[in-house]
Amino acid sequence: MKKIVVIWSSPNKDGLTHSAAASLIEGMRKGGAEVEEVWLNGLDMRHCMACGSGYGACRSEGRCVIPDDFKELYDKLAEADGIVFVTAVYWHDLTEVMKAFTDRLRRCESAHNHYLAEKKAYIAACAGGTGNGATECLVRLEDTLRHMGVRTWDRMPVTRFNKDYNVPSLAKGGELFAVRLEEGFR
Repeated sequence: MKKIVVIWSSPNKDGLTHSAAASLIEGMRKGGAEVEEVWLNGLDMRHCMACGSGYGACRSEGRCVIPDDFKELYDKLAEADGIVFVTAVYWHDLTEVMKAFTDRLRRCESAHNHYLAEKKAYIAACAGGTGNGATECLVRLEDTLRHMGVRTWDRMPVTRFNKDYNVPSLAKGGELFAVRLEEGFR
């Protein structure tokens, strides 16, 4: 059984982003995966301090010196077979909490560790308002993951206008992601 970690970020525990994450989780479990859900906003996740003239222990040792929940979550990702990122969209970008996490992750991963290289990811961005920022947010997230060697398998923009068909589609996408992790992506 493959293990998937689903990280989602939104201050709203019952909004569009949570609905998208829940649909993905439902599908991945149906596809036979063991799924761990992480609500990033509920963790102590601080911003990078750019210590050591910009690259401190993250570059030289592959670890962050900030004493918060980063290391525990990073370890979970390193042990997972697949990773899912679901974020609300603010100003055409990730939530600030997701951005803080991925910034620190990228520093440890790209400069030193490479624990996540070649792992598969599924990404979703959930935008309220006009929904215009969802696609830009996905591009930014995928670019960040690419710097770490993570391979995005699929990406889904979810807006208040397409939620009635995209949120249910995420269940099928999650199921197929789990099956592909088990059987291969060819």
